[in-house]
Amino acid sequence: MASGKTGKRPNILLVVSDQQGASMMRCAGTRHLRTPAMDRIAGQGLRFTQAWCSNPMCLPSRFSLVTGRMGGEFGILHNDDGPDAEIPDEIRQGALGWQLRRAGYRTLWGGKEHLPAGWTPEDLGFEAFCRDDRDELAGACAEVLRGLHERPFCLVACFINPHDICYMAIRDFADEERRRQLERHSSDELRELDAALAIPPGMARDEFFAWHCPPLPDNFDIPPEEPEAISRMQTRSPFKRLARERYDEERWRLHRHAYARLTERVDGQVGRILEALEGSGAADETLVIFTSDHGEMNASHRMEHKTAFYNEAARVPLLIAGPGVRRRGALENRPVSIGLDLLPTICDTAGVAPPPDLRGRSLRPLLEGRAAVSWRELAPVESEIGRMVTDGRHKYMLYNEGSGREQLVDLAADPGEMHNALRDPQYQEILKGLRRGLEEALAGR
Repeated sequence: MASGKTGKRPNILLVVSDQQGASMMRCAGTRHLRTPAMDRIAGQGLRFTQAWCSNPMCLPSRFSLVTGRMGGEFGILHNDDGPDAEIPDEIRQGALGWQLRRAGYRTLWGGKEHLPAGWTPEDLGFEAFCRDDRDELAGACAEVLRGLHERPFCLVACFINPHDICYMAIRDFADEERRRQLERHSSDELRELDAALAIPPGMARDEFFAWHCPPLPDNFDIPPEEPEAISRMQTRSPFKRLARERYDEERWRLHRHAYARLTERVDGQVGRILEALEGSGAADETLVIFTSDHGEMNASHRMEHKTAFYNEAARVPLLIAGPGVRRRGALENRPVSIGLDLLPTICDTAGVAPPPDLRGRSLRPLLEGRAAVSWRELAPVESEIGRMVTDGRHKYMLYNEGSGREQLVDLAADPGEMHNALRDPQYQEILKGLRRGLEEALAGR
């Protein structure tokens, strides 16, 4: 990757939101929210339209981001799997922070962690400079950026929002004791959620729902051939099942309104960091990467939260701008994995050799616009309920249990994922290739 104007190795600014689907940016075509900071990164760099998380769940996805490995290799498929995971020490030593620190970078981590039990940012080679994951983090990042000039740096900023949307259904269907616990231990989350749920002052409720509240998504209905594994997953988290069963259309629209406002909240925090970067004089020397750990169902298929393989939960924003990115304002439509590919990309940017057994690939050729570059055919995704691969147009899913275990979707013909094309004659050759690809991708070959 080409260095900046001073000739030194580029700095890295990695900003991660929480539970933000790929469509939740104005630059991605969603009109009922404003995301000027994210749009700015997209306009100055490359937006990946087919970026997939390794697992639509917080801890497994974040494990992948810092190690470049699928969590399933170590039994990490759910947020509760960390304490029992047996992770060799060389995996920790090969994590992003240590890779860059050994190469002379100053490595800093601020905000949300949610790493396997016993792991801290310091264990992964970072200095932890701020535990807050909201406005205080934005201010701390700005302060840090103003003082980073002596050597190249990698600054990771992990914000919590729009994750606060989780608490809408959790609170709506909580018993009295659980509500008291939420009020004691999740006051920041509930405060942000209530602000996002509020109808603008002075606006009549009828006017709000008629003209200002987001409409229901086109794929609001439940697919007729939805795999049973999804309903079983929801039964294990009763608030998810109850939201699907009991929310009326107005409540779902209010959910979408709050989710948009929480996304705007984090966009404002990202904007403060970008302003500080510009003011620091280091912007021309800094590769800026924005992504999220996973998405949010946001009323599609009458669901909220994540875990499922639907696009809303598994596809995430990925924006990259800065030194060496020659495709300004462009789109990249080939499938990439943020869990597998970001660590090799950052190492490549820094001139560092990543661990040799990683399965991910550096995105540098795509950033530089090398026309003849070959790329992987499939991106893998895993979850506590099954496994998936996608070539960007087709998705093949194999669930662990229940009826309808195999699912095939043509996203060009069926962008809302309402039809299982598994038995359609025209897809049989594609199906064979994706079945084989699933086995190979998740076996590491």
